[in-house]
Amino acid sequence: MAQLTSDESACANDSHSLTSSVTDYPIENGRQYHRYHEGSYIYPNDEREMDRQDMQYHMLKLVNNGQIFFAPLDNPKQILDIGTGTGIWPVEMAALFPDSQITGTDLSPVQPTDVPENVHFLIDYAMESDWLWPENHFDYIHTSMLLGSFESFEDLLKTAFKYLKPGGYIECHDYDIDLQCDDDTLPIPDANGHSSYGLHNWIRLHSIATSQMIKPPRPMNTAPKITGWMRAAGFADVQERVSKVPLTPWSRDKRLRKIGHWNQQNWLDGLSAFSYISFGPRGLGWSQDAIEVFLVEVRESLRDLSVHAYNNFHAVVARKPE
Repeated sequence: MAQLTSDESACANDSHSLTSSVTDYPIENGRQYHRYHEGSYIYPNDEREMDRQDMQYHMLKLVNNGQIFFAPLDNPKQILDIGTGTGIWPVEMAALFPDSQITGTDLSPVQPTDVPENVHFLIDYAMESDWLWPENHFDYIHTSMLLGSFESFEDLLKTAFKYLKPGGYIECHDYDIDLQCDDDTLPIPDANGHSSYGLHNWIRLHSIATSQMIKPPRPMNTAPKITGWMRAAGFADVQERVSKVPLTPWSRDKRLRKIGHWNQQNWLDGLSAFSYISFGPRGLGWSQDAIEVFLVEVRESLRDLSVHAYNNFHAVVARKPE
């Protein structure tokens, strides 16, 4: 675990200072990836991907009617954001809770350095069972859009339970990658799972790669299971909000149409980044050219407004019993 600091001599025993080895990012298929615990996260960390993540964050704020959390927080002292990405959530939380210490963790040091004094970023691999802090330390633990990030989201929740204070809250926001449709405009896959709708085929193949071929697996279909995993880990008062996120701007509702536009752009901007590792040599074994040829039909499907598909967005809040 590495604390992000400009003074590399300031180093605690249980953390190591940010060194060139952490930021010596590998390049593959023209995209940049993390070096710390290399390979454990299969998506890029370059500027293009950071821009997409920031756009996604603002889209989800619109989905959540401007709210960035739902837990009934009462002056929390210690807040943890796992997989913080660009660090935008801790910075916004700092303005809402200026007396809190807010820590964002990630495998890549891509966060800004000019942040509020109560915001800190650490390089950390959250799947380790022993975290930097003492048990029962955090008042609130937050995750967002971590689908496909871990070999076991269920184990992550068990570890989070250990480090959350009794009476503290955990909140997980995640996106169900499987497509939904209420009016039969989404083509039904055939008996072999093949569909005339390109994104359907991408989701099926990507799910096969991340759950069976990438080692260790990084299953994508975690969002609908979070509620059950939280209860199994010992959390109480589990509450789940499920919101529709139109895949494209097909809706007649102005707000949903805007969300659909952002979601469509999010997919279009991210498809290559989502595909190169899972469809490439570590996954399905395709060449980069073959991947890009396949993505042509996927992008075409994302521009077809006659298909009224949507994704479900899950926001789940739970409390650790006192």
